[in-house]
Amino acid sequence: MVGREVSMHMLSEQFLQYGRHWPEEKDVSHFIGLLDGGEHRFRRESLEAHFTGSAWLVSADGLRVLLTHHRKLGRWLQLGGHADGDTDLARVALREAEEESGIAGLEVEAEPFDLDRHRIPARGAEPEHWHYDVRYVVRAVASEDFVVSDESHALAWRSIREIADDPQSDKSLRRMAWKWLQR
Repeated sequence: MVGREVSMHMLSEQFLQYGRHWPEEKDVSHFIGLLDGGEHRFRRESLEAHFTGSAWLVSADGLRVLLTHHRKLGRWLQLGGHADGDTDLARVALREAEEESGIAGLEVEAEPFDLDRHRIPARGAEPEHWHYDVRYVVRAVASEDFVVSDESHALAWRSIREIADDPQSDKSLRRMAWKWLQR
């Protein structure tokens, strides 16, 4: 139990640091507030809102990002998924990147790269709810050869510069592309 409490304390500190680095983004207080719900907020059974972890999976040269054409949402997005009770969201992002890309030898950065709070529409018995998505940089250092999983229609390496410059790109993808280019 202590390890999980420390992990949530560390997440709170990371969210605060993120907010200092990106003061124009207003969602940080929502992320810190959701932590008050405890470990339950890291499970999809938290029907109103829960944490998810995503990967900004960049190529070895840092010029491209691997995107998934998401099966349920029908859009090109970063890889990621539910925490399933794991409060180490960097580990969640790495696990999801490995599972959804089939790429071995990935490395994850410890600090959040992007925070995005968004509504998920109702689907079947699942009600509409909030995803508090904590995104991490994951790097493909050994191989860039991917395998499409059941969660995707397709995977593709896309130019980060092209995403940043394309007004038709998903808003959060454009934000992450610009953040990446500022590094």
